[in-house]
Parts: sequence; structure tokens; C-alpha cells
Amino acid sequence: MKKCFFETVRACLLAKDVDEKLRLTRKAAIAWRAGELSLANFTAAVDVHQPGVPDKPELVSAKSVPKRGFGTQEGRAIMIHAIVHIEFNAVNLALDAAQRFSGMPEAYYADWLRVADEEAYHFELIRAHLRFLGAEYGDYPAHRGLWDMVEKTSHDVLERMALVPRVLEARGLDVTPGIQLKLRQAGDEHAATILDIIFRDEIGHVAVGSHWFRVLCKQRGLEAEATFFMLLEKYFPQGMYGPFHEEARLEAGFTADELARLLAGSEHAEQAR
Repeated sequence: MKKCFFETVRACLLAKDVDEKLRLTRKAAIAWRAGELSLANFTAAVDVHQPGVPDKPELVSAKSVPKRGFGTQEGRAIMIHAIVHIEFNAVNLALDAAQRFSGMPEAYYADWLRVADEEAYHFELIRAHLRFLGAEYGDYPAHRGLWDMVEKTSHDVLERMALVPRVLEARGLDVTPGIQLKLRQAGDEHAATILDIIFRDEIGHVAVGSHWFRVLCKQRGLEAEATFFMLLEKYFPQGMYGPFHEEARLEAGFTADELARLLAGSEHAEQAR
């Protein structure tokens, strides 16, 4: 008898222990590929306020996160810890996308469980390097605001697809090359190489969000570009700041017109500061 897809994914999402979450996520992805999970019965989604998170790291405001220098081993450890925390949150983001919204095509659920599995792999890669630097996930305070947009978009899968993959995760495409350059200048080639793997996969993850955003816009008779920028104005009234990695964003499903509008909006936001 097949197990319920949604109950299986929710068990992953609710797991507080980091390694248990990774193990369950990997197991769920294997079970899905083996045809052992059923989408037949959708029940109420997990409360967005209650994803499973460990007791550490301490979650603080962005201003209270330690500075991320590159000149010392500890400085690099603080930077790598921040990336590890982003990857841990990315696992939960993908799991929540897979379990929150009913009535989507089977391919939607397959996509987001696959993304969760890949994010778990990223977490393990970058955590191993953090340990090489002499630290562990939880040793430093971390940003507590990464879950906010999940809560704000829990009511609408279209808004979720627009604003989590295409805004929050796309920002990673913009900043990763600069981080890699600084890591290489500091002599940490291994960390930069790990980020090559993550960067390649994250283009695909943003592309998943772009695909489903456009599918949903078409279903609702909405023009995708106008809808995206309407949502940006609603949720980011201060504007979006660059720089933008144009090549990566194009590969991840942004159009040339969208990029032109983002660049123009960024210039306007900078002038208004």
C-alpha cells in the first residue's frame, strides 16, 4: 500500500533534528521515485509558524548577525555558517511548497520534493566545509527573517512561486559569484568549488519557480510580467536593489523585459535612498 505523499513530506518539514530532517527528506525522494507515495489524500497543511528547526543557531535580526569577513579562518567560518543556514532554510522552503497547496499537477509536487532533496545535498556539502574550518552549524547566530515570505505567501501558490524562488532564491544567483571571488582571493578554493555546484543547481530551482508561476498565471488569465511586478510593488515597496546576474536569471526563466524592468527599478530605488 502506498504511503501518503503529503504526510511523508510533512514529517520531513516538522523534523527538528537537522540530520533527521536530511535523512527523512532523502528517504521521501527515493520513495517518490520508486512510486511508493500517493497524492490521493490532501489534508490540512502544516502551520507555517511551525517548521522543524533545531535549538541552535540562535535566530536574530539581520543587524545582529556576526560580520562575515574573509581574511581569517573564523571570518570565513562565519560566512560559510550563513550559507549553511540559508541551505537549511531552503530545505524547509521546498518542503513547504510541496505540502502546502492542493490541486496542483503531479509534476509540481515532484519538482518541489526534488528541490528539497537537492537542497539537503547542498546543506551537507557546505556543512562539511564548515566543519573543516572548525565550526558546526549552530555555533553562530543566524538571520531569523528567512521564513517571513513563506508565511506571507501561504494563502496563494501563485504568490509563493513569484516571491520565494524568483525573489529570495534568485538573489543567491546575484551574490554567489562575488562571494566565490572573495573566497578564492582568501585561498579557499574548496568552498568556491562547492558554491559552483550550488549555483548550478540553484539556477534550476529558480527555473522551477518561474515555470510554475507562468503556468499559474496562464490558468488564471493573468499576464505574467505584469503580475510579477505588481507583486513586487505589494511586498517590496522600497524597490529591488541590484546588482542582478543577468545571464543566470535568463537561464532561470526571467525574460529580457523582466530584467530590463528590474534594472530600471533598481536604479530608481538607489536614487530614492
